[in-house]
Amino acid sequence: MRLKNILIVTEDIERAKKFYKDLFGLDVITDQEGNAILTEGLVLQDKNIWKSFLERDIIFKNNSAELYFEEPEIEKFAEKLEHYEMPVTYVNRLMQHSWGQKVIRFYDPDGNLIEVGTPF
Repeated sequence: MRLKNILIVTEDIERAKKFYKDLFGLDVITDQEGNAILTEGLVLQDKNIWKSFLERDIIFKNNSAELYFEEPEIEKFAEKLEHYEMPVTYVNRLMQHSWGQKVIRFYDPDGNLIEVGTPF
């Protein structure tokens, strides 16, 4: 068995596709009626579809998981993030851990937590 994809729920799939393309370079592989599979195994799903499957309310910005990306040129990424066309809500701006890794944490437009760190 292997992990194939990670699915996150979105209020606006077009906005989410643009966000992940603009900031992370992820391309759409398939796009079908409220479901989009992006490169690197990220799947976006419209909240109404997800809610109909679960038959439960969707809780955005729940801080129970994060998407983790690595970026060796993190200062350039932090600058790109600062000037992104949509406002970004930060958990922490660029910082350095005691072990030397630099990281930045923020939310995507739907409140999914993202961490970008330098490889270590």
